[in-house]
Parts: sequence; C-alpha cells; structure tokens
Amino acid sequence: MAHPSTTILAATEGEGSAVELLLPAWPELIAGIIAFSLVFFFVWRWVWPSMNRMMETRQAAIAGELTAAEKAKTEAESLRTDYQAQLADSRAEGSRLIEEARQAADQMRADILAKAEADAEQIRSRARDEAAGEKARALADARSQVGDISVDLAGKIVGESLDRTAHQALIDRYLADLEKL
Repeated sequence: MAHPSTTILAATEGEGSAVELLLPAWPELIAGIIAFSLVFFFVWRWVWPSMNRMMETRQAAIAGELTAAEKAKTEAESLRTDYQAQLADSRAEGSRLIEEARQAADQMRADILAKAEADAEQIRSRARDEAAGEKARALADARSQVGDISVDLAGKIVGESLDRTAHQALIDRYLADLEKL
C-alpha cells in the first residue's frame, strides 16, 4: 500500500486537469466504442434471437402446462360430479331396497299371522265340531241308558214287562223338553 503523501505527490505531478483524469484518451475511447459495438452486434444478431426463441418456447410450455392443468381440473371436477351423482343414486337405491325389504317383511308377517289365525280358527272349529259330536253321542248314550234304566225300573215297580218302544218314545219326548230349557 502506498503512503498517502506519495499519492498526493503523484496527482500533483501529473499534467492536466481533473476532467482529463476522468475521460479516457481518444484512441482508448474509440477502441472501447468499436468493441462495444461489435459485442452489441453479436448479441443483437445471434444471442438475442436465441434468447427470444428460448423464452417463447418456455412461454409455450408454460401455456401448455396451464392448459393441461385446466383440462385436468375440469376433468377432475367432472369425475367428482359423476361420483357424487353415483353416490346419490347408490344411496337412493339402498334406501329403496331397504324399504322394499321392510314392506316384504311386513307382508310376510301379515301372511303368517293370517295363516296362523286361519289355522287356529280351523282347529277351534274342528274342536267345536268334535265336542258337539261327542255331546250328541253322550246324549244319545244317555238317552238310551236312561230309557233302558227307566223301563227296567218301571217294570220292577209295576212288576210286569212294559212295552219298550212306547216308553222309549215317552222318554225321548221328556228329554227333548229338558234340552229346550
């Protein structure tokens, strides 16, 4: 590093003013302008078009990606709408099937109850018929036995044989009168 007094001495010893120190010499200025012009021409002629093509290609790629993304978004939205519609249809179909099953179960229950009621009524009717038949047989047996016993008893009391047929008609009439009460 130079000593500060040396720098001041060098500045005072040089010829020219401070403006001359800032401006380069004419030959250096012309060489700089020519070099700048050549670099500018090469950049303008070959580099700039390549950069423009590269930028346009990049813009086209980005636009294509944006278009593809928009298309994918639209397709995804369409798929989501279709899925929601299918889901709603599936729910409605499930509800319909459940309702149909419930109605079928109610119908089966009603059919089973009706059949059970019909069977029970048939059993009751058969039991009533059997009871009526048994009652009729018991009454017929009772009439026959009561008639026989009455005729035998009357024969023993009177001491002679009575007409069984006439007495049987009398006993039957008496029992019929008793049944009406």
